[in-house]
Amino acid sequence: MVEDAIATIPEETALVAHAAFPNGNVYLWIRDELGQIYQDKDFADLYDEIGQPGWSAWRLAMVCILQFMEDLTDRQAADAVRGRIDWKYLLGLELKDRKSKDVSIIPNDASALGIMSA
Repeated sequence: MVEDAIATIPEETALVAHAAFPNGNVYLWIRDELGQIYQDKDFADLYDEIGQPGWSAWRLAMVCILQFMEDLTDRQAADAVRGRIDWKYLLGLELKDRKSKDVSIIPNDASALGIMSA
């Protein structure tokens, strides 16, 4: 696993998110008030050093929590990562993020983290 410290929110993402939610949004609040709830090092023992690096553990953990909060399927959660401004803001992603993972990453890594059953 490649550790990924919480990144600053990309400027364009912040501008669009605040314009879209001028009165706030729970996910913007979580990021602004709580910052990074999880850190990659909290999950380091769950990742093997061999093989392709996985998605940042703190981001994956947050996606699993958001998925649970909204009662989304894996595919719906993956679509939200790609398409929802409030999720991109919370996860610190560019609006034009081409690194978003395929839906297949969510159940595999989430079950490895013990956050949800496969």
